[in-house]
Amino acid sequence: WSSDVCSSDLVDLGVDSKVYGRCVSPTYTVSQLAAAVGSSPDTLRYYEKAGLMPAPRRTPSGYRQYDDGARERLAFIRGAQRLGLTLADVRDLLAVRDTGECPCEPAEQHLTRRLAEVDAELARLEALRDQMRSMLAGIASGACPAPDPETTWCPCRNEVSGMAGGSGRAHG
Repeated sequence: WSSDVCSSDLVDLGVDSKVYGRCVSPTYTVSQLAAAVGSSPDTLRYYEKAGLMPAPRRTPSGYRQYDDGARERLAFIRGAQRLGLTLADVRDLLAVRDTGECPCEPAEQHLTRRLAEVDAELARLEALRDQMRSMLAGIASGACPAPDPETTWCPCRNEVSGMAGGSGRAHG
């Protein structure tokens, strides 16, 4: 459902109809809305409980009914989470967005912080890759000493033994 649906476009209303051909926004069940944005119904219900999504209208039988506004809001939440923003960050952005203001300024702050976190994680992963390459080079050269019962990994290098929870002693 990407646009409004006019009831007069769907059926011949007839002269005695109580429906007057007005346009209505499509509605979604919790499952339909979740599927529309690649989420799960449980996640959507959680967002509602956490205050990120407003309580939806309910049918007379108690089923949730969401409109396109809820779909756009959920897509915004999911997009912010894909960038690694926390639910608290998303809540901050939604609070600004709900006032009608552009959330660009707080988004810049949150994204700058998140980018620094990603950069730190990349540096950690590069160091880990270097350690793994060093370990592989030692194994490939055949310079690996006999196993040490006090370590849990090949004691080829001092930092490798320490990394694996071993004694940290150098061997060989």
